[in-house]
Amino acid sequence: MPGHTADAADTEDTVADRDPDTIKQEIDQARDELASTVDTLAERANPRRIADDVKAGLIRFVKKPAVAFSLAGLGAVVAVLVVRKIRRR
Repeated sequence: MPGHTADAADTEDTVADRDPDTIKQEIDQARDELASTVDTLAERANPRRIADDVKAGLIRFVKKPAVAFSLAGLGAVVAVLVVRKIRRR
């Protein structure tokens, strides 16, 4: 019918006409997809994994030449200040 829109009766007929085995397969597939999603989220939210990711990122950052030289310079300044403070006692 031109201009015909689906109403509640049409939807009920469509659902009622569906094969129960097909519906069960769709439910099983949706359940498996949901379980996979939950597993993925649990892995991503694992505190140990987050800590390891942060640690790896910091190590990559510190190993950059500019950062390494800056940290070495800062360490040298701190060492000089500590030695001067000890000698002034």
